[in-house]
Amino acid sequence: MDNDKKKEERFLKIAENRTNTILQTLRLLGNCANTNNYKYTNQQVKMIFSAIESELKSTKIKFEKKDNKFSLRGN
Repeated sequence: MDNDKKKEERFLKIAENRTNTILQTLRLLGNCANTNNYKYTNQQVKMIFSAIESELKSTKIKFEKKDNKFSLRGN
């Protein structure tokens, strides 16, 4: 197995596991919406989702290949 294939297999394994962990954790966070068990303010909810959205955006940027080099040729 060549090096690129090994890297891809490792990525698939780790990315799937980590994604499933994140999804499960978000489902658990959703349980906190139960007002029979918890009391919270709209501001607290906004702060939670602002933090999550900010981290998601930062992580997504890491996966986007951006070439920020200047060119007069339009490339």
